[in-house]
Amino acid sequence: MNLKPLGDRVVLRQLAAEETTKSGIVLPGQNKEKPQQAEVVAVGPGETVDGELVPMQVKVGDKVIYSRFVGNEIKLDDDEVMVVSQKDILAIIEE
Repeated sequence: MNLKPLGDRVVLRQLAAEETTKSGIVLPGQNKEKPQQAEVVAVGPGETVDGELVPMQVKVGDKVIYSRFVGNEIKLDDDEVMVVSQKDILAIIEE
């Protein structure tokens, strides 16, 4: 099943959480904090402002940092994704 986001919505897949801290402490499963980093898997057409379509600034494949406590988590087949508004994306990670 594919998701096609509407408006300025973006579908994200979270990147894997770290299992050890920088100091080498191993974290048990339930104590791992979800990272605020994700990969963009689908992008809507953009938002209409004053009758003009404002293009999206992110594209499929971008790795991004997003705000905490935003979006809607959705279980899609065996995959968990999150749908957020583009304004909830803080930055694109450039490597």
